[in-house]
Amino acid sequence: MSNPDLDRLQPYPFQRLAALREPVTPPPDRPMISLAMGEPRHPAPAFVAEALIEHAHGLSSYPATKGAPALRQAICQWLSRRFQVPLDWLDAEHHALPVNGTREALFAFAQAMVDRTRPNARVLMPNPFYQIYEGAALLAGAEPHYLDATATGQPDFDAVPDAVWADCQLLYICTPGNPTGAVLSVDQLQQLIRLADRHDFIIAADECYSEIYPDEDQPPPGLLQACAEMGRSGFERCVVFHSLSKRSNLPGLRSGFVAGDAALLARFLLYRTYHGCAMPPATQSASIVAWSDEAHVRENRALYREKFDAVLDILGGPLGLAPPQAGFYLWPEVPGSDTDFTLGLWREEHVAVLPGSFLARDGGQGNPGAQRVRMALVAEPEACIEAAHRILRYLG
Repeated sequence: MSNPDLDRLQPYPFQRLAALREPVTPPPDRPMISLAMGEPRHPAPAFVAEALIEHAHGLSSYPATKGAPALRQAICQWLSRRFQVPLDWLDAEHHALPVNGTREALFAFAQAMVDRTRPNARVLMPNPFYQIYEGAALLAGAEPHYLDATATGQPDFDAVPDAVWADCQLLYICTPGNPTGAVLSVDQLQQLIRLADRHDFIIAADECYSEIYPDEDQPPPGLLQACAEMGRSGFERCVVFHSLSKRSNLPGLRSGFVAGDAALLARFLLYRTYHGCAMPPATQSASIVAWSDEAHVRENRALYREKFDAVLDILGGPLGLAPPQAGFYLWPEVPGSDTDFTLGLWREEHVAVLPGSFLARDGGQGNPGAQRVRMALVAEPEACIEAAHRILRYLG
């Protein structure tokens, strides 16, 4: 006996990638270079590791599910600085909740928010997408509804029928997008807020890539920023998810937060109290110093800019690539099928990329990830440049 909805979960993209490559032996004389997984590999900030060690004595007590007041205050101060939200609108007691990485929070949020008693419950999400959105919808008892990305890299929300919005309980958005790197503007975010008011749904904004962008003077906007520009001080129907994984190269710390609508966060806190997912005290202390410093984040962005410039010098013309608006992915169209390209590149050059079709679903109009691959420029600059030369050689 088990939850039958578990059988509806599809294999994770990296499981599918491993199965695709399993019969093939890559050339042993070329070291493997992986551009497949979006796992930051820049050095973690030393001062964060030191804070983690310094506060290890906190292991002798249970942490509160809602986190220490000092951490929630640091989160609110960062949100205010980064997204121009008036600080007096952000109550650390009610508007922010630390989480053990946004992956678990994005999944758990749907479990707490979807009303199973309502018929035809739908959870809307971009397509291609982060697969956690789909699994969260299925295990919350809702139907995933896929919104295909257009040439802009984001869905055309104007094209969604009112009947679909009427059944929507939760809308996941990802801005900057994974894998497209496309950013939703403040106007687009405000359009979604008005749709949420009209059709009674919640917006869950995955903003985990918001701190990787090319122009220091033009950071991507966020959902709470859109609320602030509307004078929407209660952030009604709006929650944002942020992480230290990409921003601070701390994927192993498992630290992020959810912020926004206080009433929704109160319900989510109730769920999390039973879920048993409090952040360890030492992790909280390390997170406070990470959210309070921007110098290491600027250095991180500079390193990504260096890699994008070098890789695009090599592959920009042959693959028709332009820099993404934000994030650390390239999303090129490739000759032939995406799986054939991925397998051939692995067989001949020992370079791993991820087929775009593994990140998307066919919602009736074809798979919008087909004939594309995702390349994550997370490795050291030398490895990314070498991978680009090998890809160019494979392209002939």
